[in-house]
Amino acid sequence: MTVTIVGSQLGDEGKGGVVDLYGDAADIVVRYQGGDNAGHTVVEGGETYKLSLVPSGAVRGKIGVLGNGCVINPRTLFEELDSLRERGLDPDVRVAERAHVIMPFHRVLDSIEEDVKSEDDQEVGTTGRGIGPTYEDKAGRRGVRIGDLLDPAVLRERLEYVVPQKRALAEEVYGLNPEDTEYPKAFDVDALHEEFSEYGRRLDSMAVNAGQFLTEARAEGKNVMLEGAQGTLLDIDHGNYPYVTSSNPTAGGACVGSGLAPGVVGDGEVIGVVKAYLTRVGSGPMPTELGGVVGDTPGYDEQGEGENEELATYIREEGDEYGTVTGRPRRVGWLDMPMLRHAARASGFTGLAVNHVDTLAGLDEVKVGHTYTLDGEECKTVPATTEQWARCAASFRTFEGWPEQDWGAVADEGYDALHENAREYLEYLSNELDAPIYAVGIGPGREQSLVLEAPEY
Repeated sequence: MTVTIVGSQLGDEGKGGVVDLYGDAADIVVRYQGGDNAGHTVVEGGETYKLSLVPSGAVRGKIGVLGNGCVINPRTLFEELDSLRERGLDPDVRVAERAHVIMPFHRVLDSIEEDVKSEDDQEVGTTGRGIGPTYEDKAGRRGVRIGDLLDPAVLRERLEYVVPQKRALAEEVYGLNPEDTEYPKAFDVDALHEEFSEYGRRLDSMAVNAGQFLTEARAEGKNVMLEGAQGTLLDIDHGNYPYVTSSNPTAGGACVGSGLAPGVVGDGEVIGVVKAYLTRVGSGPMPTELGGVVGDTPGYDEQGEGENEELATYIREEGDEYGTVTGRPRRVGWLDMPMLRHAARASGFTGLAVNHVDTLAGLDEVKVGHTYTLDGEECKTVPATTEQWARCAASFRTFEGWPEQDWGAVADEGYDALHENAREYLEYLSNELDAPIYAVGIGPGREQSLVLEAPEY
């Protein structure tokens, strides 16, 4: 069996910590989609590790695999590996030969396209890391893959085909002089060939046929954990399009992005990670939003700038709600149950890990968006279009708050030591999603999680 970790909201739920929490029993941790636009934070022995590409299992010394569903910036990968080694770790990371490569021109075009969209208030709020343009080239069958970097002749052929197209796009459509960008050699075939051939030499010992590698490992009795990036409502198929990422963070993406069969993933555990409230970075509807956000996050005032802003600021500061990769302040809202019902249906959660329960401590009351009202009708799940979702008004259910506790003592004593109001809140969540609570996060460290049940391999 396998264990798949899925974000159930809009990203930033604490998936990396859950991978770390349950990672001891895993032999291999697989990242199955996304790129260095995602961030996972792991706290180990008082040390905080912020990982944007390397699978979270590296902190526990597990083999990490970047699956074929990922898009990989080799610069980021090697910088992150070198940083981990400098901190005394010895990461063992394998990279799928079928994974696509983020090239410098992808990052340039990502920023240009987002700027153009902003002129019509259509920006998505991307990280500018080149993720979307790389997946676009993947779907357009003009991408560069990790396997191509291993063969300089093949790499040159790929570059000579795609780079003139990208230069023409930059110059003739956007009126840009490529040499004036952050990456002046981004559209230079020779410079790209030299740089990425060197990456190919470094990747040669790391590159694997991911599906075969994982299948053989399972046949040898090794336990595999699959790690998603972002969250369900950022899924390109199941999220609030177009305010989404370019891949599939849901459990189905674990099959496609790793090379393991659907039956393998489906027969295993699927743990939905939930933050006890809601956050997001970037544009798009958020029916349970509490108020505006400091800064210029696109669309932050769509739900009423300033409403409940003091409470939103309190939760943001208590929960350290700033993007792991970008540092951008996150928008804050109450828990959104229609969103979670949608996530549970899309991925089939067998268990839940609920984080940041301690962040809400001290509030007199805690609310949950239990249902929506859309055009006079009650909705229990997220509608299919973003335009409909933007018209949804949340109908709230109010719970009595719980006090601050000695969280270290609670961690030592277990779930029953949680205040009864917090347990009532968690049991409501479990009942609504028809999935048991596996773990409760009451702090950032591994030892600050209450483990009710461990997933079975």
